[in-house]
Amino acid sequence: ILNYDIMARFRRRTCIILLLFILFICSIMMALKTLRPDRAGFGDPFGLGLLPELQQRTVLLDSKQNLLNRAQGDTVTRVSNLHSIAVNTMKASMSSVKKLEEELSAPNYNFHIFYYTWYGNPQFDGKYIHWNHPLLPHWDPKIANNYPKGRHNPPEDIGANFYPELGSYSSKDPTVIEAHMKQIRTASTGVIVLSWYPPGMADENGEPTDDLVPIVLDHAHKYNLKVAFHIEPYKDRDDRSMYHNVKYIIDKYGSHPAFYRHKTSIGRLLPMFYVYDSYVTIPEIWANLLTVSGSQSIRNTPYDALFIALLVEERHKHDIHRSGFDGMYTYFATNGFSYGSSHHNWASLKAFCDSNNLMFIPSVGPGYIDTSIRPWNNHNTRNRVNGKYYETAFSAALLVRPEIISITSFNEWHEGTQIEKAVPKRTGQVVYLDYKPHKPNVYLELTQKWSEKYRKEQEQWLM
Repeated sequence: ILNYDIMARFRRRTCIILLLFILFICSIMMALKTLRPDRAGFGDPFGLGLLPELQQRTVLLDSKQNLLNRAQGDTVTRVSNLHSIAVNTMKASMSSVKKLEEELSAPNYNFHIFYYTWYGNPQFDGKYIHWNHPLLPHWDPKIANNYPKGRHNPPEDIGANFYPELGSYSSKDPTVIEAHMKQIRTASTGVIVLSWYPPGMADENGEPTDDLVPIVLDHAHKYNLKVAFHIEPYKDRDDRSMYHNVKYIIDKYGSHPAFYRHKTSIGRLLPMFYVYDSYVTIPEIWANLLTVSGSQSIRNTPYDALFIALLVEERHKHDIHRSGFDGMYTYFATNGFSYGSSHHNWASLKAFCDSNNLMFIPSVGPGYIDTSIRPWNNHNTRNRVNGKYYETAFSAALLVRPEIISITSFNEWHEGTQIEKAVPKRTGQVVYLDYKPHKPNVYLELTQKWSEKYRKEQEQWLM
């Protein structure tokens, strides 16, 4: 009996101890549960917050989850959300790129288009620039007295005979640059020939624009376009200043993937510079820069390039050859205005270039009208004839089988040579010209059409 009592007491004590131990364990469990974040999803490791190095990761993941939940109203777990977002972002990016390539024609790097960044408006520049262009007087005072004077008053009254779809825009506006690059790519042109003045310099109606070059290069690269430079006739332009400016451009912009380099017949990849109004500088000065024996020679240096001179008169072809230029372009969109811009002279100019190892780059344009800034210049107007004038120019250019065709212009609105989208507009006593009966993008479509035609014909030339 004594042994039985002892054993009974032992069992009771053991049960009490076990019960107390179980209660202690349950208490610990409940305490740990209160440390666990209420928002933890199913499947989180129990007690994760107790480990300091994992606690930081948990806080970060929880923060991301909160942001995602607020943005998307999502209730799935963090892991599922993050994975889903990564996949969706990748799909959207791939879809966007694929859609872009499907919509736009391949860029034709043998089609070069002149582009201007000299426009400004109050929103981005504090004032209107170039849209408020003055009315230029005729050089003969007797004729000048018969025409109005003053300047234009944007946004309703601008210095152009057509009105841009984008309005009186600023060339600094990133959305404008983006729209321009897309339009240029839509037209299947590949090289933007950017109007350029050295830092701190500008045309007489504008302001310096060299600081815009990086953003133009970046947006051009997005659309797989290239950028060449159109050197304007800045003050004191000569062999020395040109050497320094070419060096500046190549040093500063030459490493950008959108910087244009042309592959020569011997396989060299060289930058290309169009030189506007090159004929105002005598051949001897140019020869200092552009011939191997010149005192300021750029040849066979890291800054060697292809230099393309502007040909206006027939005699300029001999000056261009003597100067050491690599080729010539005609720029003006007015058939018959100058020797160079007259289509019927292109065959003889091409023959001259071929015999002297020069490039001939004819310039085609959709028409010409500058009476908004030169009201006395009606005789040089060239009607667009609903696109027929433009197609006639392309046809004439293709006949001479040029290595490159240049287009005057994407957006020289003052001279009415733009192919940028324009819209009908009437304001007060001003009625702007437009592209009707066609749509605002008709000249982009015509450019794309002739780009494809050029590609096909070029394949035949090379056979």
